[in-house]
Amino acid sequence: MFLGKMIGASLVLGILAASSVVPALAEEADEVKVAINNVVSDVVFHLAAERGFFAEQNLNVTLISFDSGPKMIAPLGAGQIDVGAGASSAGLYNAVARGINVKVVADKGSTPRSYDYMPLLVRKALVDNGTVKTVADLKGMKFGEVGPGAATNAKLSHILGGAGLTYKDVTHNYINYPQQIAAFTTGAIDAAITTEPSVTQAINTGVAVKFMADGYQDQQVAVLLYGGDFIAKRPAVAERFMIAYLKAARVYNDATAGGKFAGKGVDQVIQTIMKSTGLKDPELFQKMVPNGIDPDGRVNVKSMADDLKFFADNGYLERPAKVADVVDASFAEKAVQKLGPYKPAEN
Repeated sequence: MFLGKMIGASLVLGILAASSVVPALAEEADEVKVAINNVVSDVVFHLAAERGFFAEQNLNVTLISFDSGPKMIAPLGAGQIDVGAGASSAGLYNAVARGINVKVVADKGSTPRSYDYMPLLVRKALVDNGTVKTVADLKGMKFGEVGPGAATNAKLSHILGGAGLTYKDVTHNYINYPQQIAAFTTGAIDAAITTEPSVTQAINTGVAVKFMADGYQDQQVAVLLYGGDFIAKRPAVAERFMIAYLKAARVYNDATAGGKFAGKGVDQVIQTIMKSTGLKDPELFQKMVPNGIDPDGRVNVKSMADDLKFFADNGYLERPAKVADVVDASFAEKAVQKLGPYKPAEN
């Protein structure tokens, strides 16, 4: 009799326990809209989706393509999208100054030593004929630049400064990265700080040479952005997104080594990059330099402050600004507390 009561009670408890679990398992995933540019550094989002990191965090993530980073800012501030892949540029500070509520929350593209994916290129003919032997020889020459107030402009100023030149000592021609290869070919530009894969493509076609790499180490170039509504209204979701993002960033870091695509699991990561960017030649990755992405999400605030001074000195800012106006490191810090600090994989 006693045994029967025990069995009956166990069954009831089991049913109650099961019924309490079912709603949690059936809980609808949180929707997150992410703006991307379909560039190499967007691989972290695709890795997080493919490896199930978003699903682990009960997130249903939609990736939305934009043809440029600046076009993401207004929808981010309006809450139409939640997360963006942007740049540390004058435009970001100007947007915040105008009341658009966005924050830099993690690294997405930086240049630690040997990871300079945005080197200084010079037209090959100018190097071959001896016209350009040093950075000082670039005075008065035509530079291809992606636009005014870009992080690459701050980098150019930094490199020129090392040779006793200023940013105003060269001519500025605003041309998108892919189009800079053609501009080298026609002689429309003499030099550029461009990005991968355009760097490797320009070198492979023989129109330019890599003149200087690591000319500005640890620059904060690309950043992960959160919209203000995402931060204020759904902080728990934003925290879970960051966990998934950093797990993917660590997979990416494992796949790179010594400034090359040569680490653990690199073949699968390359396949993901090719699928998501449309790159079709796997041999590119033997020469391409990968961008850095801090596996703990740390943002280089000093680099941002140095670049901000360049933006201010050259009249790119609509009003005075501070790096603290645009950075919120709390989400990355909380994610690292849960994940633990990054430990490189053993090959």
